[in-house]
Amino acid sequence: MNAKRVLVAYGSRHGSTAGIADEIGKALRGDGIDAVVLPADEVTDVSDYDGVVLGGALYAGRWNGKARRCARRNADQLRRRPVWFFSSGPVDSTAEQHDIPPTPGVARRMKKIGAREHVTFGGAVTAETPGRIARSMVHHGKGGDFRDPARIQAWAHHIGKEVGTTP
Repeated sequence: MNAKRVLVAYGSRHGSTAGIADEIGKALRGDGIDAVVLPADEVTDVSDYDGVVLGGALYAGRWNGKARRCARRNADQLRRRPVWFFSSGPVDSTAEQHDIPPTPGVARRMKKIGAREHVTFGGAVTAETPGRIARSMVHHGKGGDFRDPARIQAWAHHIGKEVGTTP
């Protein structure tokens, strides 16, 4: 029997969301899933995958444009397979303290595609993050890495179980 294939696509500006996608891919591979991790702007066909995880960084309450365009470009194929969405963004511990619902734009995309679930993970703004705003946040003590690898891995294992039981 062939291993199930899952695409983990992400829209990331500075790498934090890419790191979450990599962690999801690693956990899925640990579960025996053939996980492929790609930037969302490189995804033009999802027909070879048994499931898709699509994530985007949040900027001012909007999902990364690369993730939005990927969802729109592949909508017909995404409707025919299990899909999960994730967002990354809060640069504090709120994502660990309680569930943060998808933004209205992400919720609309989920409904159009029939995505099964959404989760929001904490983001990261560190001294290595490029940009004036990031430097200012770090300088004023508002930066940090709020990604929780254990929480990311647990969610990925949950997806792995669902994909493993999908005919």
